[in-house]
Amino acid sequence: MSSKVRVRFAPSPTGPLHIGGVRTALYNYLFAKKHGGDFVLRIEDTDQNRYVEGAEDYIIESLNWCGIPFDEGPGKEKGFGPYRQSERKDKYRDFAEKLIESGNAYYAFDTSDELDAHRKDHEEKGKTFIYNWHNREKLKNSISLSQDEVQQKLENDEDYVIRFKSPKDEILHLKDVIRGDMEIDTNILDDKVLFKSDGMPTYHLANIVDDHLMKITHVIRGEEWLPSLALHYMLYRAFGWNAPEFAHLPLILKPQGKGKLSKRDGEKMGFPVFPLEWKDPKTDDISAGYREEGYFPEAVVNMLAFLGWNPGTEQEFFKLEELTKTFELERVHKGGAKFDPEKTKWFQQHYMQEADNYFLADAFQKQLEKKEIKAEKEYIKKVVALIKERTVFAEDFWDQGYFFFIAPTSFDPKDSKKAWKEDTGELMSELKGFLDSVDNFEAESLQETVKGWIKAKEIGFGKVMMPLRVALVGALQGPDLYKIAEFIGKEETLKRIQKAVDTLK
Repeated sequence: MSSKVRVRFAPSPTGPLHIGGVRTALYNYLFAKKHGGDFVLRIEDTDQNRYVEGAEDYIIESLNWCGIPFDEGPGKEKGFGPYRQSERKDKYRDFAEKLIESGNAYYAFDTSDELDAHRKDHEEKGKTFIYNWHNREKLKNSISLSQDEVQQKLENDEDYVIRFKSPKDEILHLKDVIRGDMEIDTNILDDKVLFKSDGMPTYHLANIVDDHLMKITHVIRGEEWLPSLALHYMLYRAFGWNAPEFAHLPLILKPQGKGKLSKRDGEKMGFPVFPLEWKDPKTDDISAGYREEGYFPEAVVNMLAFLGWNPGTEQEFFKLEELTKTFELERVHKGGAKFDPEKTKWFQQHYMQEADNYFLADAFQKQLEKKEIKAEKEYIKKVVALIKERTVFAEDFWDQGYFFFIAPTSFDPKDSKKAWKEDTGELMSELKGFLDSVDNFEAESLQETVKGWIKAKEIGFGKVMMPLRVALVGALQGPDLYKIAEFIGKEETLKRIQKAVDTLK
């Protein structure tokens, strides 16, 4: 790649950023970073009717949370701005006029009523109306009208659009990094509208002009843009510009595999489809976000990377730096990628085990403070280290480790019935007396001591360990029992055994 790699992510601020969009941004980011290039954010807000308050900030915050911030864009000007299409309005008319001058575009004055009538007429004859080479000379445009008529209409401020003049009888040879070579017969293409008389370009013109002016070398976007590839390619050619390389990413499919993943799928099946929580400014509806549900950005990014790409090896866990080194567009699949909410949890669980215990202790401390429980940070860190392998989210810490902070207030009926037999109370009282005489309450030493006591009594381990767990925890759950005893200390251990003996008669 001779010129510096420049890619862009160009969302519309019409609502929250779907994870499909986040994946497009991620692949652009990885490609740019791998090749020492620039990752540009451009906000495509030409459709002001659909503009949603707060959506642009949401997009930027989402990219930052995922750890894939843009190098250049709104607020990070690098000489190619402005980066909002609505602020670039004055640039597009000249380019549309240039296409008219070169014979690659024309003015069309047909009203929407006239076009509707043509459509209906075609439908009645079992045909489809397409505005292109086979009828443009019969319709109301600068190809069929005289120069004077056209001039008159423009001077009278009649409504018009500027349409691209698709060539007739040509086979286009198109290239896609992911999909390979494609051929398109230009006879099936319609003459797309590029510019409207209200002074606004359509997406097609604005997108090509902006990519050219911003020196974009690779356009990596969703496969829904594949049908536009022929037009975009012809526009580059009409302007006499070098086209960037194109790569169209596969769809993210519903968990069942049929159809594109939607917000409704997430709501129905209980998983987020947005990176951050989103509150709709019009309806106040709240949509769940991965961040607020307790996912780590590393887990979300790792999951998204594998939705449509794989490294060609058995490795599944990739930090962002590793992804950057390994990522290749050629390894992106053509077929849609089925979304699997359970797989996302699996990635989350992995990153939970890898997470720094001090960082996790912070999260747990906040939960404890809400319950008005005070504990030393160092102690919380030790607890987290012990229980985190049983958790997926930080919010699971309380369920998995409440007994390190408070004595059980009740005992699980099912577990108590299983562990507590007729002679258990007597046995536990004996154990309490024995433990009272033990000086070293560290887990390893305690384990040896209690094992010795059980052996000397010639009873089964379960007979002691199960009721002891119920006494200390309130149920048959939790990590190493001797660790629990060490952490809560001798006095508390004895107190809890006594409470169980008194309660579970």
